[in-house]
Amino acid sequence: MALLEQWQSIAYNEKTDKNELQKFWQRYFLLEKGVYEKLLSNPDEVVEGTVKELAEKYELDIMAMTGFLDGINESLLTPNPIEEMEEDTQVSLAFDKEKLYKNMVDARADWLYDLPQWDDIFDEATKKRLYLEQKAAGTVRREGKKIGRNDPCPCGSGKKYKKCCGR
Repeated sequence: MALLEQWQSIAYNEKTDKNELQKFWQRYFLLEKGVYEKLLSNPDEVVEGTVKELAEKYELDIMAMTGFLDGINESLLTPNPIEEMEEDTQVSLAFDKEKLYKNMVDARADWLYDLPQWDDIFDEATKKRLYLEQKAAGTVRREGKKIGRNDPCPCGSGKKYKKCCGR
């Protein structure tokens, strides 16, 4: 069984007691925060190695490292092969700073996008811009003129909007 499958069977196990699962995630988020503090302290350093080597470097067990790699994968310059990853798989943590910040905002991980290390990477205006861009990306905006309640319904029923789809 690949590491990612093992991680998912532990982290997303619906049979696990909810309190135990909550404790599991609280512990994981603390570990994750520690890794990000170290990564963001030197954001231009190229961090590479096997999954096992990186787990040892950041003082994590293999499963926590797997979860971390799964979480950061979309923010990497070159995604890692997480689906078939094993302990001896070579991985890289070279990340796109803006993408990582936006993904943290998207995940609502304020304990990560509020880390003080971001202050050395982006100024306040840039952080605010990235935050707003990410929040706006999830907002659906309707184009065109707004339908009035007494206008004909756009569904083609011939009724007024307020008597048809506007209910």
